[in-house]
Amino acid sequence: MQKQISMNIKLLAIGKTDDKNLQSLINEYTKRLGFYVKFDLEVIPDIKNAKSLSEIQQKQKEGELILSKISATDHLILLDENGKSFNSVGFANELQKKMNAGIKTLVFVIGGPYGFSEEVYNKAKGKISLSAMTFSHQMVRLFVIEQIYRGFTILRNEPYHHQ
Repeated sequence: MQKQISMNIKLLAIGKTDDKNLQSLINEYTKRLGFYVKFDLEVIPDIKNAKSLSEIQQKQKEGELILSKISATDHLILLDENGKSFNSVGFANELQKKMNAGIKTLVFVIGGPYGFSEEVYNKAKGKISLSAMTFSHQMVRLFVIEQIYRGFTILRNEPYHHQ
């Protein structure tokens, strides 16, 4: 087995995945990713009584929870519809750049339904868009984990990705 990369990758997401089929796929790709890198998916529980909060209040509360899970040295990347778009090879190259830069922990964050608070945007080192389309937050988890996995197979020249 090849040596794991020394960089850690964490995915923070708000709310649990209810769909058993999606959760099964998330588990599968999380397991596969473990051969390449130390990877953690951390789920932040949904905000209690969110229905009684304004959009701004909900973003604020979620932002506080997100920031409480991040250390000062973490490199924060937000999954945001206004972020930079990559193809899979470009994303793999971006992962390689982060590793080359000596980043210890790369944290991707999937926000709540209204996006992120100003405080979270201010802490972020970058934003990535998966698509111009909107996906459910549960599906985004799967897509992100699969793309990180795909990125490592591309960097290793393994036969998972086809040009």
